[in-house]
Amino acid sequence: MTNPVPNADIDLPMIISRNDSARRIIAGFAADMPTLSELWRHLLAALEDVPVLAAESARLSSELKEARLDLANVLAAARATLAAHAGGEADPLWYLRDELGARPTSYRPRHARPS
Repeated sequence: MTNPVPNADIDLPMIISRNDSARRIIAGFAADMPTLSELWRHLLAALEDVPVLAAESARLSSELKEARLDLANVLAAARATLAAHAGGEADPLWYLRDELGARPTSYRPRHARPS
């Protein structure tokens, strides 16, 4: 069975911790073996990408969580609209108008970066 929660198996704090440890180890090797300084510089540059990727992963997970909540709210409003229509309510579309009125006209998650 696949996990429905995105990144549930990704432990960002552990990844950052391992990255910090690797950077310290490489710094030690670089101090002991300066003749390989070019190699150590490349490895450290590669490890510098990890915190940036971890932050982006966390941001995207948060954005996905918001989008899922928004979708659930719109689906609930759609279901309420259908039930109101079936029940003969005078203005069954009120539920959708109310939910959609709570968001901008073009979809953009609440915490999205400005374009």
